[in-house]
Amino acid sequence: MGTNHFTEEQQAILRLNPYVIKVSKTSITYTEEFRERFYHEYKDGNLPSAILRGMGFEPRVLGKKRIDHLVGNVRKYEAHNEDFRDRRKDSSGRPRTKELTPEEKISRLEHQVQYLKQENEFLKKINYLEKKAEWEVERRQQKNIKSSNK
Repeated sequence: MGTNHFTEEQQAILRLNPYVIKVSKTSITYTEEFRERFYHEYKDGNLPSAILRGMGFEPRVLGKKRIDHLVGNVRKYEAHNEDFRDRRKDSSGRPRTKELTPEEKISRLEHQVQYLKQENEFLKKINYLEKKAEWEVERRQQKNIKSSNK
């Protein structure tokens, strides 16, 4: 079973939809309004294909995998109480799914403090080595000046 690529004609039609930000041969980016509306209609019990048709999409063109992915995202919004922004660009990894206990927070912060202390020591050493190299260059220059004056 291959990837469902959009033809040039399908891409042109999808670009006309007000709920589409951009579309390429392999992907489609929906507006925040689309994601929110899809979420609410899905939570109200409407079928994904009916929601998509009502919003001007042909489910057959999108394909089952894309529709399943939309439904999966709806479940993520619900599980994490997130808004409907596209987070692909500003995501730094997997979001935390559980609240930390006070002990876990303290442990995490202590670890962070230790890490930052080590980082500061490393930066101090680098700074010292750079200064030492500058002193060595100055010393050699002064030595060369003294030897050339003789």
